Amino acid sequence: MAPRTPKSRAKVVVARLAVEYPGTAKELCALRHDSPFQLLVATILSAQTTDVRVNMVTPALFSAYPDAEALARADPAKLEELIRSTGFFRSKARSLLGMAQALVERFGGEVPTAMEDLVTLPGVGRKTANVVRSVDFDEPGFAVDTHVGRLSRRLGFTTSMDPEVVERDVDALVPPEEWGGLSLRLILHGRAVCVARTPRCVTCVLADVCPSAVLPA
Repeated sequence: MAPRTPKSRAKVVVARLAVEYPGTAKELCALRHDSPFQLLVATILSAQTTDVRVNMVTPALFSAYPDAEALARADPAKLEELIRSTGFFRSKARSLLGMAQALVERFGGEVPTAMEDLVTLPGVGRKTANVVRSVDFDEPGFAVDTHVGRLSRRLGFTTSMDPEVVERDVDALVPPEEWGGLSLRLILHGRAVCVARTPRCVTCVLADVCPSAVLPA
């Protein structure tokens, strides 16, 4: 019998996606990194581009600027050149420099764990903060990108287009310890199956519980 409430549906979704895409949040994260600082940099760079592109850029970037202190002193022109291929490189460079300088000035060069501290950093919103919290600090964090928002609406977890409202709505349905893994699994599922234009409902493991599923008669 199909789940009758969004909360019971969410329980099924969490369980099935965990089987479909096994692993911890750290294992599921596609951005290659060796520290919370590197993940913060990579996540800022990932806006409006692919994880594959970011992973092509970050080895040279991390070699040049291995920590916040080094990045805070970076020459803007050199930094822009290193990240140019990720797009919006001038604004991203400003965000990276401001973020690194804020880490040095206010947090001793270390990435803070608290949401209220992370979102004070230039270039860091709730999505980026939730990625860092859930992947590297093992803290609750449900990051909402375009895939997560789309699937959350299709699954009937929310009706909102506002990422913060989506985050709040899903957080109310799912235990905190599942937030990080669920976000990353929804991203993977959104790329592989529940694509934007023509979702592949016939092959979807969630089709029988999804209120948006379109299946052949």
